[in-house]
Amino acid sequence: MVCPLRISDDAARAMYVGNRANATARRWARFWARSIMLGLLPKRWVTLEVVGRRSGRLVRFPLGMADWDGHWYLVSMLGEQCNWVCNVRAADGRATLRRRRPVPCRLVEVPTSERPPIIKRYLQKAPGARPHIPVDRRAAVAAFQPVAARYPVFRVVPLQR
Repeated sequence: MVCPLRISDDAARAMYVGNRANATARRWARFWARSIMLGLLPKRWVTLEVVGRRSGRLVRFPLGMADWDGHWYLVSMLGEQCNWVCNVRAADGRATLRRRRPVPCRLVEVPTSERPPIIKRYLQKAPGARPHIPVDRRAAVAAFQPVAARYPVFRVVPLQR
């Protein structure tokens, strides 16, 4: 799916100064979350629901997933201090992924040494993340090793109901 709106890399980065979404980024996030929950986007696009670490309220984040080696992964394009990452860690990995239906899951953090091929796959499939991770999506997997520690990756483990 090609987004009809083209945003420069600088403009995309400007929407997340200090790893915090500005008003424009929050509006886009609400739009994408609604589109995802209606099932209008491919399977790799989900809305992450997790309890806020400070508010205790359920918060939602629209995210793209990477598929690698038979598993699905969430990658933080904004790095360690991203809100959803901090909330997932505080919730001990308990979260829900939502498209049309909720899927309770556990998000298991991937060790740094295993992240490079997953981050590469993520950049191949999530165009909006490309301005935020300083490695070209076509680079060799080894090129991702120096930045892997800066970008948390979580394996999605659906829980049995």
